[in-house]
Amino acid sequence: MTGKVWFITGTSKGLGRAWAEAALARGDQVAATARDISSLCGLVHEYGAQVAPIRLDVTDRAAAFAAVAMAKELFGRLDVVVNNAGYGLLGAVEEVSEAQARAQIETNLFGALWVTQAALPILRAQGTKGSGHIIQVSSVGGVNAFPMLGLYHASKWALEGLSQALQGELAGTGIKVTLVEPGGFATEWKGSSMEQAEPIPAYDEIRAGRLARWRDAEFADPAASGAAILRIVDAAEPPLRVFFGPHNLEVTRAEYERRLAGWEQWQDVAGLAVGR
Repeated sequence: MTGKVWFITGTSKGLGRAWAEAALARGDQVAATARDISSLCGLVHEYGAQVAPIRLDVTDRAAAFAAVAMAKELFGRLDVVVNNAGYGLLGAVEEVSEAQARAQIETNLFGALWVTQAALPILRAQGTKGSGHIIQVSSVGGVNAFPMLGLYHASKWALEGLSQALQGELAGTGIKVTLVEPGGFATEWKGSSMEQAEPIPAYDEIRAGRLARWRDAEFADPAASGAAILRIVDAAEPPLRVFFGPHNLEVTRAEYERRLAGWEQWQDVAGLAVGR
């Protein structure tokens, strides 16, 4: 028994559920959160006191602090904090409503921020220098951007910047930070969990192309990612960023090559901007 204590948001299904099951199966303890804790009955039935189901809407800052405190009280400490709760929003930048835009950022960015803020004092107080590992679930869409997903990308790019800054702030404390960047998994992200903006006909062709690519793509089984997340949390020196999925690196390498080429092509403007 490894004895790690996990706090995972969004455990009702998908990657969050798969990671909770992987941790529990090896004997760890998990504070599993969901907006509807009835979705966690199966975990409780199978693992009993190893799992603590906690109702949480991550957009509620006070509730996030209370949930983290409850987990600490129940299990005595926290070792792994996973900010997994989130969803996708399909819509061109012009199509997205104010309410949809705010809700996307509230969940995908601020939800992770609130849980992180709640957990840090607990992690810092553990041991001589503190201990623990914060896992931020970003996306291959946190380092790339594709049409019809602008607000989703905005939320994940913001999470990437926040988490890289956080890693620097925690240097020397013993607290680790990792951004997990999944690619295509067979979750409800592109299905029932995805919000859709009211369509504008000007974007119908682009939207159809995006949906066709999803229909034709092969998506990985979320359960298979359990071994990957366990390797990350057990590493003595875990990475700041790690892809989950085989094709993310090649897609992102091409993206960064395009960025570098563009910067180099226009580098003379950098000097021109300061009178050189």
